[in-house]
Amino acid sequence: MTLEEEISKTISNVVALTNILPCITLIHKVSDGVVIWMCDRGLKEFGLTLKELEKLGDNYYERYFNLKDAEDYAPKVLGLVERNDSEESISFFQQVRVDKKTDWTWHMTSTKILMRDEENQPVLLITQSMPIDSMRTISLKAEKILEENNFLRANITKFSMLSKRELEVLKHLTKGESSAECAEQLFIATQTVETHRKNIRKKLGTNSFAELSKYARSFDLI
Repeated sequence: MTLEEEISKTISNVVALTNILPCITLIHKVSDGVVIWMCDRGLKEFGLTLKELEKLGDNYYERYFNLKDAEDYAPKVLGLVERNDSEESISFFQQVRVDKKTDWTWHMTSTKILMRDEENQPVLLITQSMPIDSMRTISLKAEKILEENNFLRANITKFSMLSKRELEVLKHLTKGESSAECAEQLFIATQTVETHRKNIRKKLGTNSFAELSKYARSFDLI
């Protein structure tokens, strides 16, 4: 049996089960990341036929997904393939929309290796994805986590400009301590704390206590 015949057989084994599941199921080729099969539920949501999906190739991701999210989950997928562990699966969030006129919706996605070749190298990945907007509590929590993650990506350069002492000062101040209290904790002069505060605000580009606190929370200072 050729590799292509084995791929077709593997997909056939998946089809019967996945079309009755409540999630969207799709299969990628490891070699180029192209989606070669998607369940009827997914095709209906995207308004595609399987042939149209195949023709999209890499454009599938650009058309339907927020590529900024890929900065987080793409390394996880690559790691999954490199480790080549039959028992391992990975999970991550993705923003999806069927066209540019609609809003992004968050999906919880899980991926694992589906098929290997004769040399035991991964050939296919199977992915299952489910929208979380219908689960309001989970959705709100996920939104908070993902918003914080976006904040981290957008501000990592500015935050990395802070010195070790400035990080310590920021931590104490965003915990509600006064400059005098901070100085006592760090065994430095109050005026020195005030100088650090000034430098912190300049580097982070804000005088807002709320935003400084957001930096401290997002970067695990408090």
